[in-house]
Amino acid sequence: MVRSQGYLRPTAWVLSLGLMTTSLLPPIAAPAIAQSTPSQGRLLTPFAQTQVRIPAGTYIPTRFTKAERIVVTPEETAPVELVVASDIRSSLGTILVPAGSTIRGELRPVGNNEGTQFVAKTIVIRNSNRQQAINAVSGVVNRRETIKKGTNTRSILTGAAVGAAAAAVIAGITGDRVIEVAEVLGGAGLGALTGWLIRGKRSAEVIVVEPNQGDLNLTLQSDLIL
Repeated sequence: MVRSQGYLRPTAWVLSLGLMTTSLLPPIAAPAIAQSTPSQGRLLTPFAQTQVRIPAGTYIPTRFTKAERIVVTPEETAPVELVVASDIRSSLGTILVPAGSTIRGELRPVGNNEGTQFVAKTIVIRNSNRQQAINAVSGVVNRRETIKKGTNTRSILTGAAVGAAAAAVIAGITGDRVIEVAEVLGGAGLGALTGWLIRGKRSAEVIVVEPNQGDLNLTLQSDLIL
């Protein structure tokens, strides 16, 4: 009996079906391999950076490195930059703010001729570009000296930083060239001098701040978040 050429033996038919089925399946993707290089700026560190919260009421000791004292009039606002004197640490001893960080702010008059007070504006963390707003103040300083014609101002001004208004008033009353013995802080000096001369003043009071004796140590008024 002659067999048809189209007839396949069972074994061959099964093999043929298997090959056909395999060819119809979609290709299987190879498993992904983790890459060590970042992709599209994604951060691959396992933990996100956490914020640090320093509570209100924290005491911050400071220093003033530009002079031994600061002299201002009771009505004057003068820019001042302080330095954190010692590390600010957590209860576990972790350094939150390193010594040497800078705090920028200004001396401002308080109330009705009550004195002057440092008001902090920003803190710059040492060895970084981190700058953060800060709400902190010093105590009120009301240590006064009377300036009049003939007063030996060099004992007050030598080694001092002087507000521009104080410098103008002292120069107008005594004739001393304050800038020769003291660093003059920025501020509105000419207007203050003009006002004193118009009112015919021949004496004036100035406030002497001793920042390195603790006058400008600060207390946080609200939480500081870094």
